[in-house]
Amino acid sequence: MSLSSRRVTLPAVMPITLQKRVIKVYSEDDTSRALEVPSDITARDVCQLLILKNHYIDDHSWTLFEQLTHTGLGRAIEDHELVMEVQSNWVMEDETKLYFRKNYAKYEFFKNPLNFFPDHMISFPSETNAALSHSGILQMFLSSSTYPEIHGYLHAKEQGKKSWKKMYFLLRRSGLYFSTKGTSKEPRHLQFFCEFSNSDMYMSLTGKKISGAPTNYGFCFKPNKSGGTRDLKQLCADDEQSRTCWMTAIRLLKRSISENSLVAMDFSGHRSRIIENPTEALSVAVEEGLAWRRRGCLRLNSHGSPIAMSNMAIHRSQSWFHHKISREEAQRLILQHGLVDGVFLVRDSQSNPKTFVLSLSHGLKIKHFQIVPLEDDGKLFYTLDDGHTRFTDLIQLVEFYQLNKGVLPCKLKHYCARIAL
Repeated sequence: MSLSSRRVTLPAVMPITLQKRVIKVYSEDDTSRALEVPSDITARDVCQLLILKNHYIDDHSWTLFEQLTHTGLGRAIEDHELVMEVQSNWVMEDETKLYFRKNYAKYEFFKNPLNFFPDHMISFPSETNAALSHSGILQMFLSSSTYPEIHGYLHAKEQGKKSWKKMYFLLRRSGLYFSTKGTSKEPRHLQFFCEFSNSDMYMSLTGKKISGAPTNYGFCFKPNKSGGTRDLKQLCADDEQSRTCWMTAIRLLKRSISENSLVAMDFSGHRSRIIENPTEALSVAVEEGLAWRRRGCLRLNSHGSPIAMSNMAIHRSQSWFHHKISREEAQRLILQHGLVDGVFLVRDSQSNPKTFVLSLSHGLKIKHFQIVPLEDDGKLFYTLDDGHTRFTDLIQLVEFYQLNKGVLPCKLKHYCARIAL
């Protein structure tokens, strides 16, 4: 038989179809939405889907957040993580939920890396030039060969006990260690505490209420496929700056050793718009929000409604206003949205029913400013500075402090919103 007369039968190529799964995603008001998604969907893809479905502005701060209700723990899921893999590590007793919310601190390190690491907590390799540039620090944290050492005191919960012990910890590329002899860094005095390839890091959202920690600045490591709270490795810092430093460094270390880290952290502008021009994206969001609020004010006034009545009610329709939430709830909301300068919300005062409170993040702390109503010549005004600057309604007040610092430590930049899905 000649070659030309042979018939060759090739095996049929079956199309590969990804299995669909249903996930439930919650918003801040605990309303939820069920989504049918492919099994390989990433956290960023879920956020993008919800942004499109709800017609939100994509300013790259939207985040999928994993919250363990029973233990009061939570973490922002990284953009590149597969949602089904995250859910496969859940255990029944944790009552875990996925939340869709903004996290303004998500990429803050890449904008201001020098602000995240106090000099007394970081040591660079000896061959490194002491005066590192902005890009130099980024390069070092994401490098596979060199990694700065983070060191300082942390409180650690002793395994199987309720007691906590203050020890000197060191973060190196190989993992987290503590010293058995003061602040000694000699290898014989260092004991291994945790590595990160098979565990996730969570922040304590309830302060010291559940864990009994000595401070409110807790975080922990939860092994994948763990048996619950008994497997948690719990730590707490003495202040927010210290906790932020440790958690940022560990987050970067996890990314630098991840196969997906370069894609997830590509801030060159070639693959992602995340930092291609973040200032422009944020300013567009603010401008559209301000324009919408101005139109809302004009509509109400043009309908002939009494000014006093519109002033009393109009702020309740604003995303930054939270009706009847406590000081503790306000602090939790701001913490979940990221302790970036300018993150804020406005709420009713619990101590004085006739006043309001502006809760604002600045310098890794949450501060509360009372908004007092004043009556002058039959007209109602609102003020933050004992009447020196007066506003006819809360919307006007917020818009003013978005453009001017005034008596505040910084301008209002990002509001905490209870979105509806």
